[in-house]
Amino acid sequence: MTLKIYCFRMSQPSRAILIFCKANGIDFEEVTVDLTKGEHKLPEYKEINPFGQVPSIVDGDLKLFESHAILSYIACASPGVADHWYPSDVAKRAKINSVLDWHHSNLRRGAAPFCLHTILGPLLGIPMSPEAAAEAEKILTASLSQIESVWLNENGKFLLGNSEPSIADLSLVCEIMQFEILHEEDRIRVLTPFKKVLKWIEATRIATSPHFEEVHKVLLAAKSALHKLPLEEDYESMSSIKAMLP
Repeated sequence: MTLKIYCFRMSQPSRAILIFCKANGIDFEEVTVDLTKGEHKLPEYKEINPFGQVPSIVDGDLKLFESHAILSYIACASPGVADHWYPSDVAKRAKINSVLDWHHSNLRRGAAPFCLHTILGPLLGIPMSPEAAAEAEKILTASLSQIESVWLNENGKFLLGNSEPSIADLSLVCEIMQFEILHEEDRIRVLTPFKKVLKWIEATRIATSPHFEEVHKVLLAAKSALHKLPLEEDYESMSSIKAMLP
């Protein structure tokens, strides 16, 4: 049976899973769960994920949710996935897991509410809160600083000093790529101070091209709609990462 990925491309963890599968030639069926239409609340979807969140997968009899669990499962269950994505070495794998655990308690805890309370709230029917945005920005800035000082504090282009990307690189980078839809002044203020982070994002994009660009094109339409801009068809014209690099 074909792996089914239930996702919404405006969801950061959904994009990470899609890019990973495409980059590794994994056969799957993408099933869109449109959060803006409330499809994640439908009873038939809650039979797959009782929490009503994306992403989720169905692989034969297995129903699985939580993006990090999904990434590690697919990396282990799919033949031909290069070892650098989720190493077979127990110690190396544990380090990848430590980054993933840190992500949800730090980077995502700042990044997701910051985007929600500065730009995305109206799209999802949630009132924006300047106070919540300010608090989220503090967590976000601290998290980006920790990425530079801890996770990127070794030789190598990727997290933990690795020379090739892991599922952790993909998960964290997709989180930060959501900032493309922010108001320009917010995006520049948050990201510009972190040059190592910017280089790492670009390295991850290159390592997973062209799938990274294709999956992130959803941000083009969202950015255009949110800021009343003409729709740009070329991902490169939307990405602000290169422009911020020294």
